[in-house]
Amino acid sequence: MATPSTTLVRPLFRTPRRFTPLRHTQQRTFLPNLAAQFNPLGASTPQTLSAHRTLPYPSAAIYTIISDVSSYSTFLPYCQSSSVTRWSAPDSTYQRRWPSEANLVVGYGNVSESFTSRVFCVPGRILESVGGGAETALDRREIAHHVHEGEGKIKSSEGGLLTHLSSRWTIEHVSDEKTEVTLALEFAFANPLYTALSVGAAPKVADTLIKAFEERVRTLLDSNPDMASASLQQLGEGEARR
Repeated sequence: MATPSTTLVRPLFRTPRRFTPLRHTQQRTFLPNLAAQFNPLGASTPQTLSAHRTLPYPSAAIYTIISDVSSYSTFLPYCQSSSVTRWSAPDSTYQRRWPSEANLVVGYGNVSESFTSRVFCVPGRILESVGGGAETALDRREIAHHVHEGEGKIKSSEGGLLTHLSSRWTIEHVSDEKTEVTLALEFAFANPLYTALSVGAAPKVADTLIKAFEERVRTLLDSNPDMASASLQQLGEGEARR
C-alpha cells in the first residue's frame, strides 16, 4: 500500500507581530525660544516697566516740573531732544494750557529716532505721552482740553526703531511736604532682535529715568523755595525752567 502523504496546513490567521513603540526624543535648541514674545506679524509685544519714588516736596511743584516737556532733554537719559509742538485749550480747573503734542528724539549711543507723541495732562495728577500704536486709556472727560476735532492716533514713521511708546507719570498728594511719584513705561521695537537684546537691560530704564527726575526736582526746588510753595494756579507755563 502506498504510504499516505502528509499535507502541511497553514493557519488561516497569523499571529500578530509585536511592534516596539518609538521612543520620544526631546530636542533642545541652542537659542531660547523667543516666539512667545512676538505676535504673528513679527512685531514685538510691548514691554512694561515701572518705578516709584516718595519725594519730600509738594505735589503742585512736582507736577509743574513733569509737565515741562520741553526741558526733558536737559535731564532725562536717552532723551536727546524735546520740544512742544502743540498746546491744549485751557483746562476747566486752572485755566492753563498744557503740552498736547511733542517731538522727542530718543536714543542710546549711535542709535536714535525722532518720535512724535500725543501728550495728555490731568492737571496735578497725571501726565501721559503716547506714540506709535499706543493709545491713551484716560477718561476723555479728564482730558477734554486736549481733544480736538479730527485728531487721531499718531502713527510711527515707516522703518522706525519703535512701534509703540507710552509713558505715564502719576502724582499722588500725601501731605503738604510729601508726594508719591510713579513712572510707568511701555515700549515695543519694530525689530524682534532689538526686543531680545533689550530683555536684560530694559528693567533698569524706568529706575534710571525716575532717579534723574528726582535729581531735577531737588535741584530746582531746593534752590527756589517760592516755586516749592506755589500752587498750580500760581505757576505758569515755563515756570520750571527758571
